[in-house]
Amino acid sequence: MSFLQLDPKKVAAIVIFMIPLLLLNMKHNFPNDAWYTRPLTFATGLIQSGYSSFSNAVRNVASHYLWLLKIKEENRQLIQDNDLLKAKLTELEELRIENNQLSDLLKFKRSSPMELLSAKIIGHDPIVEHSTLVINRGTHHGVKAGMAVISVEGAVGYIFRPELMTSQILLLTDRYSVIDSVVQRSRARGVVEGKSQKECRLRYLERGDDVKVGDLVVTSGLDNIFPRGFPVATVTKVESDPLGTSQRVDLLPVANTNELEDLFIILNSNHLNLLDPEADRPEAAPAQKRTPSNKKGVP
Repeated sequence: MSFLQLDPKKVAAIVIFMIPLLLLNMKHNFPNDAWYTRPLTFATGLIQSGYSSFSNAVRNVASHYLWLLKIKEENRQLIQDNDLLKAKLTELEELRIENNQLSDLLKFKRSSPMELLSAKIIGHDPIVEHSTLVINRGTHHGVKAGMAVISVEGAVGYIFRPELMTSQILLLTDRYSVIDSVVQRSRARGVVEGKSQKECRLRYLERGDDVKVGDLVVTSGLDNIFPRGFPVATVTKVESDPLGTSQRVDLLPVANTNELEDLFIILNSNHLNLLDPEADRPEAAPAQKRTPSNKKGVP
């Protein structure tokens, strides 16, 4: 029958559990100094010691496991707090950089004799063949086609497609861009044209013009787009054309358009001479007699 079928494992467990109780009961019933009680007492001590060690081990493992869970939770919280502090630190660093940039722009605008309109870059031309930027200033802000665009470092380009609230800038590295310029040291005159995304060149120089690597090329002011004497690029390579009378001069723009965020549009670039600021001051101009206008046209 099923109730007579006993599991040996269960029987062994019951016996092991009952032995300490039986031994304790026998310990009270037999004299302490009887020889036959010593093996039983010894066995009882071993079982009790083993049971105590086992229970202490289980208790220590459980305690250690709970401690590890607590440490894991604290570690997770510390990681979250660290990430939050890093994000705040990055935000503060961005604010510091932006504040320094705005401070430099404000100093440049205040110290410049030019009438400047600040603008921020909001887009780049996705077409690789062209070098253009989109800014957040348009005809609503007084922007017109042909106005020069500069940065604190140097010339950037000029407006060629103004919209109501935005405008597109043709960078001086674009192949369709031309800026009348001179070599600052030797006054050799040429035209800066775009060559690639990062370089431009100085063309229409005569073979005997004095141009060296490292020379600074500035605007001539003759195109009435840029004021005279504003930095454009530095000479990186000079080669004489063996079959002609000109020179091949490669340039690196002073302003790195890949790192720019804020720009200026020059509103009064016509006939503005940055090499002689005194000539642009109102008190430097000779006084002229002003005659009242006649709206009817009668002399």
